[in-house]
Amino acid sequence: MAEGNLKIQDPIRRGSARPPYTARPMFGFVLYSPAAAGTPEAASLDAAEAVRRPFTLVAVVMQRERIDNRWQPWRWSLSEIIPHEDGFGTQPRLLIKDDQQERWLHPGFTVELFTDDTEGYHLNLTTDHPCFWVVWRMEEEPAISDECIAVPQTVTLSYTDAGRWLDAQESVEQVPAPIEVLSWLQAFTDKHHVQELKRRKRPDSFKSLQDRFGNPVRVSTDKIRGPSHG
Repeated sequence: MAEGNLKIQDPIRRGSARPPYTARPMFGFVLYSPAAAGTPEAASLDAAEAVRRPFTLVAVVMQRERIDNRWQPWRWSLSEIIPHEDGFGTQPRLLIKDDQQERWLHPGFTVELFTDDTEGYHLNLTTDHPCFWVVWRMEEEPAISDECIAVPQTVTLSYTDAGRWLDAQESVEQVPAPIEVLSWLQAFTDKHHVQELKRRKRPDSFKSLQDRFGNPVRVSTDKIRGPSHG
């Protein structure tokens, strides 16, 4: 499968009907956004459909490579993320297998953008290498092939999500996101992200004390002396 020959299909034809979207095919990835308010497409949507999120469909390629280790001769890793197309189908597919490597295509992952996760997108965009993250797990029992293989679970553009999965001891890997995806993500983040300034909480010990009438109270550190007995 040559990346340069990937044919772009319309993902809307897959599965159940979806509301109208504005599609921007760029360099292979098709990026969908809800129809803009005021357009004929938007007017035809009901309230439930109108809140649908921007998304793109991708496929994940996982690879197994032979390594020089007698205890563990093979190593699984994320190879790449490519645009999904209808011709991939819905099931994992073996692309290549020989004495040195094995590559599997896992199609049909939806990468959605959420307005309440823009901090995670902002953190991704401001790293040196903005990327896709993939969470994958090894099968416990062979279900796809004769042997257990690595199976992707989800794909995200959120730095926050990736950090949460890493904290949970999941296998998380990344590949660089192409410029057209980053431009799409940046536009969404610019529109919805409000960067909150973290204010340091003032310690209670610095708050002024007041009496029951609201007047400032003076705290004395002088010792209280009892009556003098000469």
